Amino acid sequence: MTTDVDAVIAANAELYAAFEEGDVDRMEAIWDEVDDVCCIHPGWPLLRGRARVLRSWSVIMANTNYIQFFLTGVQAVIDADVAVVTCEENILTAVADPDGGLSQSAKVVSTNVFRRRANGWRLWLHHGSPVLAPSEDP
Repeated sequence: MTTDVDAVIAANAELYAAFEEGDVDRMEAIWDEVDDVCCIHPGWPLLRGRARVLRSWSVIMANTNYIQFFLTGVQAVIDADVAVVTCEENILTAVADPDGGLSQSAKVVSTNVFRRRANGWRLWLHHGSPVLAPSEDP
């Protein structure tokens, strides 16, 4: 089971690596090839269908000068051929500014659901929600 968990966590990391690199081909390879995939970007409506989901990533990556993810709290749970990965995306990004690039940071909590396929774990659902309040540990 540990090998499966490691493979799912590696697939999850590949999602963020593809985004950081702005690599559309890598992003396409991560997503399942069926048309029932779904994606919810922070602040966006639900996107259904492989073509719409991949188009959204292409638009976001084309309009992102720089982005880096520091993932924390990564946990994977596997049930048969479905895996759920939850994590916190600690994001550092550059915002275009007439006087030069400014960096901003943000935090998003994410749920990524993968399905086991013959060619490995493929993303079925990505749901990112912005964290608007500072965390308060009990």
